[in-house]
Amino acid sequence: MADVIERLEDIENQVRTIGVLTSGGDAPGMNAAIRAVVRTAAARDIKVRGIRRGYHGLMREEIIELTTRDVSDIIQRGGTILQTARCKSMRTKEGQLNAAAICKKYNLDAVVVIGGDGSFRGARDLSKLGVNVICIPGTIDLDITCTDYSIGFDTAVNTAMEAIDKIRDTSTSHDRCSIIEVMGREAGYIAMWCGIANGAERIQIPEERDNYNDEELFQDVLNNKKRGKKNYIIVNAEGVGDSIDLARRIEEATGIEARATILGHMQRGGSPTCKDRLYASMMGAKAVELLYEGKKNRVVAYKSAKYVDYDIDEALSQTKTISEHQYYVAKELKYIN
Repeated sequence: MADVIERLEDIENQVRTIGVLTSGGDAPGMNAAIRAVVRTAAARDIKVRGIRRGYHGLMREEIIELTTRDVSDIIQRGGTILQTARCKSMRTKEGQLNAAAICKKYNLDAVVVIGGDGSFRGARDLSKLGVNVICIPGTIDLDITCTDYSIGFDTAVNTAMEAIDKIRDTSTSHDRCSIIEVMGREAGYIAMWCGIANGAERIQIPEERDNYNDEELFQDVLNNKKRGKKNYIIVNAEGVGDSIDLARRIEEATGIEARATILGHMQRGGSPTCKDRLYASMMGAKAVELLYEGKKNRVVAYKSAKYVDYDIDEALSQTKTISEHQYYVAKELKYIN
């Protein structure tokens, strides 16, 4: 009798249909994750429904069937075939109840959410209302606390690095100081990586914004000129901002021509790198594997060179910051450019 009850419980808990959505800012590699979710699910006879435009589309019931054919030839494409949007109503109890009711209406046994911290908080709210969720980190900012890697970061940082290399060429031609603003509102990972990889004279990140001093910067620009350098590169995270005005202040204080370049959303676009395609595929597959194993309300992560998972509450409670040693090394390396 106990065996029969256990088999009935297994049938009841079996995942038959899952939804997948991309939410928040788009990131190169999201399509690879969607593809992996659909194909890993198909291998286990699980149906997948794509939810267009994130939680906003869920509220409007923009839900479509996704087959293995639908996700052919998308792994190399940037952006997300499901599109994405912000959704203010998911921050309200009424909106959350509505979203949960729609998931039930479409018989979604689980929803795979690909996005950043804001998207994960929306998923956690759904989980409290009985919707099983699995989250996959997809953000170019690399600011999700529980994971060492998030989908899109490698492509974005390489896009920015290549742009900064080009700007240095013209900066050298004009004996110019160049401020390049990269993305990262409250996280300086793109700025830090590019600053080191591009050999920047200065890196400005949100985590250190209270420690910056204009007079010290002006003097460093002048000293750099005296040492015979023909350019001065500042990589500035958007969370620090003020890049155009900073260029004006530098030029007025030093007499050295200064120009600001804001790279903006070009960092979100483009064909994903091999690393982003691979990691996204592994994370997408891991999400479906967790559901197939009966796991609920988890966040997929890449930690210490392994694909792991955390309880969603645990994942959102963790903290993360830029390595102090990395910042120390970045400061030392500027003196040997």
